[in-house]
Amino acid sequence: MATLKDIGAELGLSVATVSRALNGFPEVNIKTRDKVREAAERLGYRPNRVAQRLVTGRSGMVGMIIKIRADMSADQTFFEMLTGLTAALAARDVDLVLAVDQDDDPVLPYRKLMERDILDGFILNAPVPDDPRVVFLQEKRIPFVMHGQTGPDADYACYGIDNAGVSEDAVKLLTSLGHKRIALLNGQSRYAYAVDRRSGFLNAMTAQGLNVPQAFLCSDAETEMQGYTHALAMLSGQNGPRPTAFICASTLIAAGVMQAAKDRGLQVPGDVSVIAHDDALPLMRAVNFEPALTVTRAPLRDACVPLANLLIDHVAGAPAEQKMDRAELIVRASTGPVPNEETDPWP
Repeated sequence: MATLKDIGAELGLSVATVSRALNGFPEVNIKTRDKVREAAERLGYRPNRVAQRLVTGRSGMVGMIIKIRADMSADQTFFEMLTGLTAALAARDVDLVLAVDQDDDPVLPYRKLMERDILDGFILNAPVPDDPRVVFLQEKRIPFVMHGQTGPDADYACYGIDNAGVSEDAVKLLTSLGHKRIALLNGQSRYAYAVDRRSGFLNAMTAQGLNVPQAFLCSDAETEMQGYTHALAMLSGQNGPRPTAFICASTLIAAGVMQAAKDRGLQVPGDVSVIAHDDALPLMRAVNFEPALTVTRAPLRDACVPLANLLIDHVAGAPAEQKMDRAELIVRASTGPVPNEETDPWP
């Protein structure tokens, strides 16, 4: 097995520089760090965890606390993120430690893990507005990175997509096709991403001079059944004119909407247009829908490497960074021009 001395000899660097590079010290520039990591991988170097902690004060382990639900086995997003994060952290020689949140206090599991003094930091997911975990970890000066953010003025390490922009892009596409009666089937309103998407949707509709009936706004679990139930109620016409287009928080919801349209004898996109946000889940590919689904696409797996790198660099002393990407709009066959009012079954 290679040693620090072997890596130093290979690259013409001192043992001290090699050690600092492998441990992420900020005084070693990124180019040198990458070169040292590549050589370490090529030569088969593996650090001694005990010695590493004595030198750096770090364990090489970060934590993630998950809330177990009854339907967790069917949650594709959870397993997609878990697999991706484990691989991304392993590439930086960091291990992921999972713990289960079984309490009503969202801070308690973090406090318990911190008492054991075995973790260098945390990965947080499913942020809510004014998330108490952020305040707690900042007060304790514990490094963390959040997938998403609690609001527009984040002062902590985070990576995510512009969720308001997701809705804005969807509205712009649909209104350019002539749609005015647009419904939003959103995720649960307790989550920050859903708050941002609702805000983006309402702002974009207002900018187009369009009103949104309260019946066209839904916040619920992201399941096919919820999409079907809400869409069927709207398409029945019992509460006034039906929507001519749906913006869905996920491909699962969109699947329910498209089934509801079919059961009402409506064609997609001839009678109803459908657009969804797509996390690129392996068992729910938007391109395989019939018709192929128009989406704002941001694969969950694309967040794993940025999250891992932001946290590891922050643990090593780098300032907390905030990174936000715009989802990609992919237009397919599920969106089309607004139906002619003379042929619309419920004008």
